[in-house]
Amino acid sequence: FSSKNSETGPFRLNTMPVHPDRVVVHPTVLLSVVDHFNRMAKVGSQKRVVGILLGSWRRGVLDVSNCFAVPFDEDDKDSSVWFLDHNYLENMYAMFRKVNAREKIVGWYHTGPKLHRNDIEIDTFLRQYAPNSVLIIIDAKPKEVGLPTDAYVVVEEVHDDGSPTTKTFEHVTSEIGAEEAEEVGVEHLLRDIKDMSIGTLSQKIAIQVASLKGLLERLQAIQCYLDRVCKRELPINHQIMYHLQDIFNLLPNVSLEDFARTMSIKTNDQLMIVYLASLVRSVVTLHNLISNKVAYREAETTKDAPPKEKESDTRPPTSTGKNPNKS
Repeated sequence: FSSKNSETGPFRLNTMPVHPDRVVVHPTVLLSVVDHFNRMAKVGSQKRVVGILLGSWRRGVLDVSNCFAVPFDEDDKDSSVWFLDHNYLENMYAMFRKVNAREKIVGWYHTGPKLHRNDIEIDTFLRQYAPNSVLIIIDAKPKEVGLPTDAYVVVEEVHDDGSPTTKTFEHVTSEIGAEEAEEVGVEHLLRDIKDMSIGTLSQKIAIQVASLKGLLERLQAIQCYLDRVCKRELPINHQIMYHLQDIFNLLPNVSLEDFARTMSIKTNDQLMIVYLASLVRSVVTLHNLISNKVAYREAETTKDAPPKEKESDTRPPTSTGKNPNKS
């Protein structure tokens, strides 16, 4: 394989900082990946699809704004056997550069939903297009609550026993971000999905419930990791332990009297608001019931009343005959 790295060729090697602090994925990328996955699911039996990510670098933040699919295939039994069409990749990137020269190759994606054994090899191959490429796993059929994206970068892992370093993936914070035009388009798409009959309060409660479910899944993952570390199934990662210690230090001390009193006051205020709202709702419902009964009684009274007699016509009759005095 030989890539064209000249300035006049269709492809030029992209350079960017080593590790991004944060990765922002645009909704256009998610829609393209889901469309790619659904199209390939109809014509083949591939468990995942692979594509190239395009974007730009902005002050330590990697902005992934576009992507395109590439032909990819792999052997389910032997992870070392895989195929990626680099000629198609170069031709597609050359055409994308004609449309928007600011978008560079920043990494690649696949629909996982988890890391595979040959991801290191694929990432090494794609580093000739992007020296510090980022892998984003996009779950096209999410089963858990939370973001469907996970970003990773390849780092050299140094072992304490002095053995040679190995390459491994390090997780990078990812989020979903959009520009104003993309937000308008997403709102139009969500109109067909959201139930407009549901009120704002119900939507807020549903969002909070989904957030709590996501928090519970994260806590269960932390518990599972700590249990495996205690059983010596996994080695101790000091960086993870430092983060857990920071989480424990930020937890409030619920045994303090001031904290308990403050929580009680806050809870009482919220319950008072709920009580007043229920009381007002009951009064309004009772008022509507009484108004409905009064209107129904008036309608029955009007229906049972005898009809009014028609007024007699007192005008003198007009004669249509001829006058006999006239000859």
